[in-house]
Amino acid sequence: MDHPFLSIVVPAYNEERRLPHTLPRILAFLEAQDYPGELIVVDDGSTDSTALVVEKIFAGLPFGTLIRNEHRGKGHAVKTGALAAHGDYIFLCDADLSMPIEEVTRFLPPALEGYDVAIGSREIEGARRYDEPSHRHLMGRVFNFLVRLLAVRGFQDTQAGFKCFRRDVAQEVFPHQTMDGFGFDVEILFIAQKRGCRIVEVPINWYYMSNSRVSPVGDSVRMFRDILQVRINDWRGMYDRG
Repeated sequence: MDHPFLSIVVPAYNEERRLPHTLPRILAFLEAQDYPGELIVVDDGSTDSTALVVEKIFAGLPFGTLIRNEHRGKGHAVKTGALAAHGDYIFLCDADLSMPIEEVTRFLPPALEGYDVAIGSREIEGARRYDEPSHRHLMGRVFNFLVRLLAVRGFQDTQAGFKCFRRDVAQEVFPHQTMDGFGFDVEILFIAQKRGCRIVEVPINWYYMSNSRVSPVGDSVRMFRDILQVRINDWRGMYDRG
């Protein structure tokens, strides 16, 4: 395969039901482009048949790769995939495709240029959210306030699972990532911002999935703890170059 222009990285944990529907849509998108691409699925130690499903879908495809990890969390799966990707641009994509895959073009040249990191936003002008319960939206806004107050400043939405990195930036940021859980989003953006990277928000159409694995209470507590841990790590110099 030619050197890929775009790598799409999908972290997956027990996704045997979703992936038969979402992976073919991603593959069809890549095949329709006039540039080479690759799709990397990182199986985070699934206990169901996720790996077998992916292997079946990827059979005979030169641009589909399955990486199997021990179960450590979404953050570790994303880090593994990002560092294994070969594309000029590396796009992180949730397995449920709560953002239509066709919107990837909003993150790439010629639609968007001159950035280091582009993050999908459900909050800025031009974004639309569908079917999200009001209490989930409120929790997200409270969390974002804490993120802007304590860690990553200036962005209205750091938690959407759709983010794009230039490859050289990903190679600079992800080796410093320490968090395996959901707090990894805040951590990698904090590191990128600390490096002086040009980060932009991209408005997306986002569809709430009722079978989301996010626990409103438990994960909120853990993510607040992770925000504080990012600050502690920074004070300890863990994100310094070298």
